[in-house]
Amino acid sequence: MNNRSLSRGDGVVLVAALLLLIASFLDARSADAYGGGEQGWSGWSADWFPILPSVFLAGILGAAAIVGARFLPQPQREFLGLRVDQWGIALSVTSAWAGFWTLIGGPDGVDAGVGIILGFIASLALAGAAAATPVVPALQAPLTGAPKPAGYGQQQPYGGQPGYGYPGAGTPQYGQPGQPGVPGQPQPGQPGAAAGANVAHQPTQAVPSVGGGADPNFQPFWFAVPAARPLYGEDGSPTPVAELAPGTWYLAVEQRGQSLVAQTQDGRRGVLQDTSGIQRG
Repeated sequence: MNNRSLSRGDGVVLVAALLLLIASFLDARSADAYGGGEQGWSGWSADWFPILPSVFLAGILGAAAIVGARFLPQPQREFLGLRVDQWGIALSVTSAWAGFWTLIGGPDGVDAGVGIILGFIASLALAGAAAATPVVPALQAPLTGAPKPAGYGQQQPYGGQPGYGYPGAGTPQYGQPGQPGVPGQPQPGQPGAAAGANVAHQPTQAVPSVGGGADPNFQPFWFAVPAARPLYGEDGSPTPVAELAPGTWYLAVEQRGQSLVAQTQDGRRGVLQDTSGIQRG
């Protein structure tokens, strides 16, 4: 299991599920016993069995579905019209709903115990994190942070000149003749590399604009995505050319409106349309 596939919202979901499990063993109901004292029943008691599946197990299973969906192949298969993570959200909301009515209800003379109080708080946090994670960028950030690329922050090869496709190269410098790894520029030992070679008038091929015009002030940077996201072709094709995975650094080489033109470590380029929650290197 790669914990870098988990987001901060998933972390909240896991903590809430753990609290639900603990609360299920505490007194969910309590009442004055005959002869003095107090008698309590946990969620596992047969006398109050509906509390167990409707509040505790529903929330725990919902959290398991949400977290487990992060490690399933994308796109996810649907079951009865819903994806696995959507089933998890539905179960989490059901747990909070049942916990609320269990907390305020009950027969006369029977009080709500610490188990159902803690369970309701945990189920409420679980449902809130489950529903908010898909729409709140702060909760979509990686739980432990993406790893820094190899050689990050160290002196770079080729006399300190960063090159294209080098994982720890930092920000590439474009338009410098003779720089290693820059497409369209002459390399040492190749024709045109000598001083005075005219490379300024070489024709360039136009790339169709996707998602708005390119930003002339854009500076390339390394970034990581919080969840798997498709990379579409620069020609506007709806078919993805690659998929960006969490825990890996990619190079943003151009910005077009709200989208980024990114390059994978194997040299493929495409347009990242969903840039919410990305982590800059």
